[in-house]
Amino acid sequence: MTAFTVLEYRSLPRGDGFGCIPDRMADRLTAIAKTSIFAGRGENGVLEDRRRDLRARGVVGVIAADDCSLEILPKIDVPAVDGSIEERSAIRKRLVHMLAVAWDMKIESGRVSELDWQQETLLEILIRIFCDKLTEAVRRGIPRRYINHEDDLSALRGTLDVSRQFTRHAVNPSRLACRFDELSTDIALNRIMKATLVHLSRLSRSTFNLQRLRELGFVYADISTIAVPALQWDEVVINRTNRGWQDLVKIARMFLRNQFQTTSAGANQGTALLFEMNTLFEEYVGRLVIRAMAGTSYRVTLQGGREYCLTAQDNGRQIFQTKPDILIHRGGEVVQVIDTKWKRISSRIDDAKQGVSQSDVYQMMAYAHLYKAPRLALLYPHHTGLPAGDGVQGQFWISGQQTTLETVSIDVAFGTDDDIVARLKKMVVPAIGADGMVVG
Repeated sequence: MTAFTVLEYRSLPRGDGFGCIPDRMADRLTAIAKTSIFAGRGENGVLEDRRRDLRARGVVGVIAADDCSLEILPKIDVPAVDGSIEERSAIRKRLVHMLAVAWDMKIESGRVSELDWQQETLLEILIRIFCDKLTEAVRRGIPRRYINHEDDLSALRGTLDVSRQFTRHAVNPSRLACRFDELSTDIALNRIMKATLVHLSRLSRSTFNLQRLRELGFVYADISTIAVPALQWDEVVINRTNRGWQDLVKIARMFLRNQFQTTSAGANQGTALLFEMNTLFEEYVGRLVIRAMAGTSYRVTLQGGREYCLTAQDNGRQIFQTKPDILIHRGGEVVQVIDTKWKRISSRIDDAKQGVSQSDVYQMMAYAHLYKAPRLALLYPHHTGLPAGDGVQGQFWISGQQTTLETVSIDVAFGTDDDIVARLKKMVVPAIGADGMVVG
């Protein structure tokens, strides 16, 4: 399979030369991209098909056809030469890490060799991680559960179903209508794992991954094969006896039906595993802000608030509900509203407005009115075009109010989670002291 890689908002030239994608492959991948749930959203959705090139938009992931694939990576400023193999490798690592934080799961990516990060696509790396985690879980034992059975047997097993016995076997007392519990591995959780293995076997093009998937498939040979739409996710109960399977269920959900991704219909057409960076960045930052505020007098709500902008005069019906990305509460009051934006802002030296869109400012003004918060923040990814170090990039007063609107950047490529959490803590509520209490 021929594999291509492009960064978001960058272009891949059409043609037969070096670094180009042939027209027939470009057309095939574009057709698959159009089947995505993200197609048609702002700025031409997943791919902008232009006469001379394909331009990636704000959706990342992998689009695959029978003989070619296109990997779209986020534009994260990592310490590597632009366009190099090392840059793509570092970006894949950060993207996988962001996915793990956003979904609150532990992904041990250290076992993936440096060569794999450089040569494999994001899809193959995620499949590798899933196989590693599933292999470890299987070695500890496949989950089992007692399942209620009803059967007609020659000897009593469990309890006798009196009603069924005297209606069905009244003239044949040699058969007993039995009810009994049987310990079984053919349960919803294992069926989901098997469905994921089958699904990934169709997607993977890596010889190593396909071998791992086949080996794991033998383990699940006696588990029922269920179509993905018929899987019973609501029957999966994670408790202390099977807690080690929690992350595997989340990864399986990502591959089969997660909100961040979609797979196109039709095996002949191809498939796509895609993530909208606006949503991923919002979830990632939200999880880290929760960590940053842990142990303080502040409480964090994600996608909360739900205040309405308008109330109809004739019937009192409220319309235009708001859902700020992050609300910081102290006591019964909202002290800060944060909205994340996966876009690049400019330095104030280059542009007084910093490239902030007017609609975003209007949105924050509505939040200031509805939530009465004294501080508002638009939070963006940091990049090398901004002054050294992430943090507050601009401070403004909302006209006619004693409300501050800040533009803030966070460097998602620098430091560990603990480092990023510490920096967020200073940015979000600078008045918090080391003891978690308000200073002054």
